Amino acid sequence: MRAAAERELIVSPTQSSARTPASIGSVLRANLSTAELYEDAIRAGEGLVAAEGPFVVRTGRHTGRSPDDKFIVREPSSEAKIGWGAVNRPISEEHYERLRARLLAYTVRRPIYAQDLFIGAAPQHRRSLRAYTETAWASIFARNLFRRPNASELANFAPNFTIINVPSFKADPTTEGTRTETAILLHLRRMEILIVGTEYAGEIKKGAFTVMNYLMPDEGILPMHSAINVGKAGDAAIFFGLSGTGKTTLSADPERSLIGDDEHGWGDDGVFNFEGGCYAKTIRLSPMYEPDIFQTTRRFGTILENVDLDPLTRELDLDSDRFTENTRGAYPLDFIGNADPTGIAGQPRNVVLLTADAFGVLPPIARLTHDQAAYHFLSGYTAKLAGTEIGVKEPKATFSTCFGAPFMPRPPAEYAALLVERLARWDVPVWLVNTGWTGGPYGTGERMDISHTRAMVRAALNGHLEGVATVVDPRFGLAVPVSCPDVPAEFLQPRNTWQDRDAYDHAAARLARMFATNFEAYAESVAPGIRAAGPHVDD
Repeated sequence: MRAAAERELIVSPTQSSARTPASIGSVLRANLSTAELYEDAIRAGEGLVAAEGPFVVRTGRHTGRSPDDKFIVREPSSEAKIGWGAVNRPISEEHYERLRARLLAYTVRRPIYAQDLFIGAAPQHRRSLRAYTETAWASIFARNLFRRPNASELANFAPNFTIINVPSFKADPTTEGTRTETAILLHLRRMEILIVGTEYAGEIKKGAFTVMNYLMPDEGILPMHSAINVGKAGDAAIFFGLSGTGKTTLSADPERSLIGDDEHGWGDDGVFNFEGGCYAKTIRLSPMYEPDIFQTTRRFGTILENVDLDPLTRELDLDSDRFTENTRGAYPLDFIGNADPTGIAGQPRNVVLLTADAFGVLPPIARLTHDQAAYHFLSGYTAKLAGTEIGVKEPKATFSTCFGAPFMPRPPAEYAALLVERLARWDVPVWLVNTGWTGGPYGTGERMDISHTRAMVRAALNGHLEGVATVVDPRFGLAVPVSCPDVPAEFLQPRNTWQDRDAYDHAAARLARMFATNFEAYAESVAPGIRAAGPHVDD
């Protein structure tokens, strides 16, 4: 039965050669179960089984994404729709075809794994995806992160787009137009993604996300780098945020059902998850504050990237950053006990924009106008910490448009317009939540107490902040509540938490200037109300 399915995958005449390579791999291991893939991965020495069942792998020198090595093929069908620039870098079709031909010839000499999967929980907007991978563990990763077809869907499966992931293959920058031997190439007419020279599996996930972010606006869908959960009354909440701001942690709330933690669409019928799994940071996970995510690191089927473990007992050390701070766990959504299996919810009742402000000046929670929401959505602010990158000696402001610039191929204003339209149509409240520092910047102040942050988010989602008096921050123009259940009142006003108020004023003015400088790139493409919604900047 398995052999027949594999033969059908290779020779099926219904599959376009543009999306299914005519020959790939000397042996094609197609649609294997997680257990079968574990066996192959162990035989090949791809990683280790940890004490309680997860599969632990090392991704070599690439322990995170390589955004500078990602390119979009410049070709007539998509060229006018792309927001070309520092993020969306072009590569010629000639270079792409040269690398692709050499890559397919390379794979013929080795076994390749394939998984047929869906991306998109809403049937009317989903796409079918075939993921070819060089390793068995990456095939498990794809099974965990995307949505699995049932038996009848698998029997009639034809891919809309294809991913070919071969880390051992090296690009040739001198003849193939890449920057290095690592390359992530998207061809939007072929609907094909090539990933070479990197073992980091996040490139598979984010490559597919980029394709959906290109396709969905043409269907009236706002694609979002966000988490979503839903309360018992059907009140969905969207959490936008960059990595490290708490998207996954705050959306995994035992009082609410999880729709998904990272990639979603918002259309006329409501919101829906693109994925079928989660890809969570595991560094210093707490069984007390993040119990649902923590328990996934103790499950068979979870893939753990670059997590340290005892070589004899195979016990995990989630506190270790020996290989990287960016340790990751990839697991199916149903590993979270309160996950919604449909991946679909109605129109959101709240939107939360998350930032981790390492300068310690933004309030822990504030209510935004819709113009302010658009301004902060386009800004996509968070801060990198001192020591996280070579040469970073103090907090460093990071602005990532739409809270996901590396994955947004269209011009930013197009996504912002979709957001503004939806917020207005359904009159959705928007909150800015700072999960970063209070009482001073990183190194002087303290990280926001997670219990306080949870209390503020729950109060916002449950309507407990409606009618609460607010104070408008004179620098950032944000409406800050004067009280919140289970949160000390003095904690809500950031200036009051600093011992040196003059130092706070200086830091706030500096951050405001950073916002203004960054927003200059969007000022001419947005409405006057959005341009005026940013912080006050001194002359």
